[in-house]
Amino acid sequence: MTDTLHIEIVSPERLLKSAETAMVVVPGSDGDFGVLPNHAPFMSTLRPGVLEIFDDEAGAAERLFVKGGLAQVSPDGLTLLAEEVIDLSSVDTGDLASQIKDMQEDIEDAKDDVERAGYEKELAWMTALQDVLAA
Repeated sequence: MTDTLHIEIVSPERLLKSAETAMVVVPGSDGDFGVLPNHAPFMSTLRPGVLEIFDDEAGAAERLFVKGGLAQVSPDGLTLLAEEVIDLSSVDTGDLASQIKDMQEDIEDAKDDVERAGYEKELAWMTALQDVLAA
């Protein structure tokens, strides 16, 4: 394949990655989807999960965890507006387990439904990350 796909990953703070790739697998809200060069335009929300970026057809993927966000496929390529991106190799599993335990306690101690819902959203991405690391 001679064509490449331009990908940009943007967080609220800055541009995290801008590169030419062969393919990207994105954790969409309705399931994972692959994006290749010349893909039809569309948009999708992201669920917490692993983003896989393939530099070439036969190579291993760069794997990043995204908490959520929005994906836009256009003729110009793929743009991911990510809430947060976490390098899987930088995660301390012991620290993550401790954070999950603390968050579960915060949910139990929540003062109202709004506070509880915020804690539950945080717990959801943390447990998704823990599941990815355990696999």
